[in-house]
Parts: sequence; C-alpha cells; structure tokens
Amino acid sequence: MAGFEAIVLGVGDTFSERHCTSALLLCHDGFKLAIDCPDRYRGVLRGVAAACGRPLPLSEIQHVLITHVHGDHMNGLEGVAFWKRFAEGTRVQLLAAPEVRASLWEGRLRAPMESLWEGHEFRRMGFEDYFDHLPLSWSDAVEAGPFRIRARRTLHHVPTSALRIECAGRTLAYSADTAFDRGLVDWLSEADLIVHETNLGPAHTPYESLATLPEPLRRRMRLIHYPDGFDANAAAIAALREGEVLRLK
Repeated sequence: MAGFEAIVLGVGDTFSERHCTSALLLCHDGFKLAIDCPDRYRGVLRGVAAACGRPLPLSEIQHVLITHVHGDHMNGLEGVAFWKRFAEGTRVQLLAAPEVRASLWEGRLRAPMESLWEGHEFRRMGFEDYFDHLPLSWSDAVEAGPFRIRARRTLHHVPTSALRIECAGRTLAYSADTAFDRGLVDWLSEADLIVHETNLGPAHTPYESLATLPEPLRRRMRLIHYPDGFDANAAAIAALREGEVLRLK
C-alpha cells in the first residue's frame, strides 16, 4: 500500500512569470485529491509528471477541493469540469466550504458553463450537471476517500479554507491564502507537516513573520505561494519546488 504523499503542482502567486500557481495533489493507495485547480490543469499535471517521473492523468483525479474563489486557485476548474463531462462522462466531486460553494456558480462559472449548443438547440445547464458538492465544515471533519479533512477560515479577502488533512496516521496542514494569524499557525501546528503561504500585502503572510516562529516549528514548515522575487535559497524555512513529492511517513 502506498503511503500518504503530496505532490507539489505549483508554488507561485497570481502574478508569477516563473511558476505555476499554488496547488497540491494528495495521494494515498491510488486515491487522489486535488487541492486547488490552476489554469491549464492538464498541462500542469503533464509538466509535473515529467518532473517527478510518474504519470498523472486527469482521469485518475475525481475529487477537487477549492480553498477559495480567487482565479489563481480555481481558474482551471471550468476546463476540468468540461473535460470530465465531455471526455469522461462524469462529474467533479467538488469539496468546498458553503461560502465558497455559494459564489462558485453565480460568481465565477455560470456565464461560461450555463448554455451549451448541442448542434440543433441550446441546453441550459446547472451546477449539478458538472459537480457533486461535498461540503466542508468549519466545525467537523469530513471524509473523501482515505482523507479526513478539517477546515478553518483564514484572514483573507474572500472566504478561504485552511486545511488539516489526516491519512494513514499522518497529518498535512495547508494555510491556503491568509494574513499572518498566530491562532491559525497554532491550529496548523498540530500536523506533522505544514505548508504555509508567504506573499506581499495585508491579506498574505510576510516571510518575516514566519521567520520569527520557533525553530522546531519552522523545521516542520514548507513555503508556498511565494512571489517571483522571493529568494527561496536564502530562506530559513524550506520553500517548495514544483514537482517535489512530500512523503508523510
């Protein structure tokens, strides 16, 4: 049985010229859970597959968790949902907090996905034609395959879900986008490995704030969502790289 792994699909922010935008792919014993969905998702998977030396076909990914509705975290969802419907004849198993779900269709996806031309007439489509919604909870754990997921709202422009994900006796935590929040850091610190964002502006976490955390905590932390100008080699906290495979043992 394969262990709990997290494959790094992207590490950049929405302005990056150097990196794909931040996303992870969690794997255990053949089950895959996508964390966020960058644009050109199949291309992202192909590039990372070449980097890490394993195939990553979209057909093996049915479950997608969207942390929030900013484009750098969900722009690929439209294309993935169209691919699932037309190429595979399935729906995306979509995990999202109720507040995220409430704005996904009306605010982001309805305009390009509601009307389909079928050769002789238009067909009106709805959210349920493309997605099965599996709601995240702010208070209770939810399960997707082998993964047990807890969510906590972050300090960001829009409702955003930080995550603690348990599998095979280990726990991965992901801050998603957030201003520096020591209470959130304490919540994340219950995990074996913490993936934390760092970026510019009041709704993101300055690297300098994370660098003040105790050294044992920093050893269990990895950086993601960093801007192009960030010197990953000089950081006191290890920065993730695209194609990296994190093995939680």
